[in-house]
Amino acid sequence: MSFTSFGLSERIMDAVRAVGYTTPTPIQSLAILPALAGKDLIASAQTGTGKTAAFVLPMLHRLTEGDATRGHQRDPRALVLTPTRELAQQVQQAVSDYGRFLSLRALSVYGGVSIDAQFKQLRRGADIVVATPGRLLDHMQRGSIDLSHVEVLVLDEADRMLDMGFIRDIRKIVGAIPKKRQTLLFSATISSDIASMAANILNDPQTVEAGERHNPAATIEQHFYAVPKERKMDLLVHAIQTESMESVLVFSRTKHGADKITKRLDQRGVVAVAIHSDRTQGQRERALESFRRGRVRVLVATDIAARGIDVTGISHVINFDVPLYAEDYIHRIGRTGRAGATGSAITFVGSDEQQYLRRIEQFIGRRFTLQQYPGMPAVTAFSAVPAEKPRRSEQMHIQPKSHTRENYHKRPRSKKAPIMTARKKKPIGKMESFSSSVGEQRWSNH
Repeated sequence: MSFTSFGLSERIMDAVRAVGYTTPTPIQSLAILPALAGKDLIASAQTGTGKTAAFVLPMLHRLTEGDATRGHQRDPRALVLTPTRELAQQVQQAVSDYGRFLSLRALSVYGGVSIDAQFKQLRRGADIVVATPGRLLDHMQRGSIDLSHVEVLVLDEADRMLDMGFIRDIRKIVGAIPKKRQTLLFSATISSDIASMAANILNDPQTVEAGERHNPAATIEQHFYAVPKERKMDLLVHAIQTESMESVLVFSRTKHGADKITKRLDQRGVVAVAIHSDRTQGQRERALESFRRGRVRVLVATDIAARGIDVTGISHVINFDVPLYAEDYIHRIGRTGRAGATGSAITFVGSDEQQYLRRIEQFIGRRFTLQQYPGMPAVTAFSAVPAEKPRRSEQMHIQPKSHTRENYHKRPRSKKAPIMTARKKKPIGKMESFSSSVGEQRWSNH
């Protein structure tokens, strides 16, 4: 099958040829035809298999076919929701590439940048809006965008949007869009939550799936190495400096961890940049551009950036931390081995992370062997179960019974460390002795 068999408009086909594509990927072959026929669609495929073009091409074709009857309406006719700003930029770029010979205008709307600039752009009008849910809701509440003319709704990376807690935002946005529309839902995985959401948003959808569910691309080599937490940094530097790693994407579980890894790599002579949600949009764009152009060899990112990094030629993905969720593992390593290229995924597994490795194995349906990294000095083997912490009584070298109320005052006290009080108290004077034998009552204070 070739792109010419889809029946796309000639101007779109000119753009496809200009981009250099001739043969569609499996998900494109399965999704484009039903989307062109106007059907609602649930499409699932591995990360990096061309899902973006699978919905952008039929969306552009539909808007072009109806362009003659549109008149001067400048409200958006197509809306694409994405979980991250990087992914929004990626989709907008794809719209620009495939729509270069069309008269359609696309605009991306996301947080982290001036909302005033977006007000001006929206007033000028846009045929296609690519947005993150949070910023789009902000515009809706301010009355700066009208979604009453949307004909095509696309939910891109729907599983990630659910993971990030956008389900309520999505429902509010869908409620502002005409019910008579085409809805396309694209996701790397189809969970029960995705199916439940689709049942409320899509109308009699057709489901297509390319490749085996939960399996990463076959072009990615996966390796898992056992290493204590305190030795991970040594292993990371050793791997980057000794192996032929041209372009390395390192994943950290936290923003603080990403900054820490970047700083320590720089201290050891490895130029690296970090990208996460605490960085400004300008910082994130500059970091990605430096990494994309090869000026920086290592990019350190958190999971929130895993879906939005579209850089060709990433040779290695290194999981410095094992992800908590198996789905994130698939998306992380999917940044390499894209479009048929080969790639390598390396995961460092600490003693406290083996449970997360088991989750990945169950999710993929495959067992992995923890190995020793080649050429790395041997590290102390660790047990699957962390060693039990010593009891508090053992740490203080005091028998447990000395902590009882009865024996509290019997504990030995060091002469070198007198007990200090919070405030200085006056000494209590010695009380004089008195006694009485008056009458029948006798008493004494002795």
